[in-house]
Amino acid sequence: MTSTSSFGDRLAGSPVLDTFRNHAFFEAVDRAELTREQAAVLIEQWWHPLHYFPTFLARCVAVLPDIASKSAITSILNQEAGGGDVRKAHEVIYADSMARCGFDRARVTGTAPFPETAALVDGYRRASEQRESALGFIFATENTDLLMVSSIGKAIERTTGVTGNEWVSIHVEQEPEHVEEAGHALLADFTAEEEDRVYHAADEMWRLWTAFFDRLAAEADIKTSAAVA
Repeated sequence: MTSTSSFGDRLAGSPVLDTFRNHAFFEAVDRAELTREQAAVLIEQWWHPLHYFPTFLARCVAVLPDIASKSAITSILNQEAGGGDVRKAHEVIYADSMARCGFDRARVTGTAPFPETAALVDGYRRASEQRESALGFIFATENTDLLMVSSIGKAIERTTGVTGNEWVSIHVEQEPEHVEEAGHALLADFTAEEEDRVYHAADEMWRLWTAFFDRLAAEADIKTSAAVA
């Protein structure tokens, strides 16, 4: 059995994570000249994992066996769901802020998912069925969420000229606490086999997100290789 710190280091040092963090989309979107329609593609597809995430967290709370992990994940869920005020729920802030940027609310929340988007959401659903996969997906999400949110925020700003997007701002404010709570959920004794399952689940999540951003780059016609040259 390894220590908690070495286990966390193993997760954070995943080659799959490194590949994901270096996805060309993240740099390209900072330079790409997007039309409003191209930016809408990104925003509409992002809605699906955003909308499912509170359900994923609630399912994780149900499947995690120890109260420490339940408490840590409930803290994240509470903020995602608005802390008792639905107006502060992340998906509500998202839909409201995109409407203020001029994007059609019905399209933002009602566009059908691409196959890669549907596979991503289904991956979260399946991961929430067991303790180790749930923890792997939670750790993986919270440790890369701000990178992904920032990329969408850049696309919005470059396309609309609107700065200070509320949905981006709330992630900047809350994400450090989410990362901390995700770490707290890993403060448990794991066998070597259980650690492997957590690790492989995290890698699976990063692979699913990589496919998601591959499709977004193609659909939005972001020329990643040229944009980063």
